[in-house]
Amino acid sequence: MSAPREARRDAVRAAVPEPVRRLLRHEVRAAASLGRWVLRRTHGVRPGDLAAAYTGPQTAVMYGLLFVSVIETVGLALLIPWPAVHRVVLVLDVYAVLLVLALHAACVTRPHVVRPDGSLRIRYGALFDLAVPPDAVASVRVERRYPQGRLVTLSEDGVLDLIVGSQTTVTLQLNRPLEFRRPLGARASARTIRFHADDPRAVVGALRRPAPP
Repeated sequence: MSAPREARRDAVRAAVPEPVRRLLRHEVRAAASLGRWVLRRTHGVRPGDLAAAYTGPQTAVMYGLLFVSVIETVGLALLIPWPAVHRVVLVLDVYAVLLVLALHAACVTRPHVVRPDGSLRIRYGALFDLAVPPDAVASVRVERRYPQGRLVTLSEDGVLDLIVGSQTTVTLQLNRPLEFRRPLGARASARTIRFHADDPRAVVGALRRPAPP
């Protein structure tokens, strides 16, 4: 990397807090996912991998938000009499609609991934990405739970819940603490990971399957 480019990057890091940088990065990746969604392409899935979808519980909610956003856009277009204000509101509403679509597209095109060697990649769109090596897995089981909390919730005893649609369906017990990064950049570690997969039995079966010699 050239010195001027490195200097510019250092200046941005000094001026913009990491949470803001990460949010902007998430939005850019989510926007790129719209193209993948249209082309029916996934991110980070190679031949032989098991791609595990997790959007089932949230799809209806996402489309509901999209419908409300569209209705709001049309309603405000009819109610606001001032052209300048109307244009600003229209831009904001269209952006909101595209953002909802992009967030859903990121989740569709970035599924969980189980590789043939038993490694696991747990994801939620462009917001969360955790690689679990096969030698860190102590046990895995199908277990439907309905935890309370935000998308990424970590308990005091090291249980990480990645909640989709207010539920998780797979419980992964680790044999050592595994570090991860929260969506805004904070670091933490977990000994147990609970996440949702639309077909949890396929994920558990793939993780339990012996790796090829």
